[in-house]
Amino acid sequence: MTPDFVIDIGREAVKTVLLISAPMLLAGLVVGLLVSIFQAATQINEQTMTFIPKIVAVLVALILFAPWIIRVMLAFTNNIFHSITLLGG
Repeated sequence: MTPDFVIDIGREAVKTVLLISAPMLLAGLVVGLLVSIFQAATQINEQTMTFIPKIVAVLVALILFAPWIIRVMLAFTNNIFHSITLLGG
């Protein structure tokens, strides 16, 4: 196992984590921005008002993107297992 191989696996792992987490992070970001604009327009400064919409948006994004997330994770895992078999033989 060469250092380049380990670096490539680490790079792919980080890329996969960022790719998988992006839909939930973007949903939370967009909802947070919309709630902040609403709070600024109405001058409501309630801090707890942002949490529930963000949580709901993240859960909805997780439910909607779950099949895609599973496919990406399975592809990454299969790639890792395939690389392991190539190292052994």
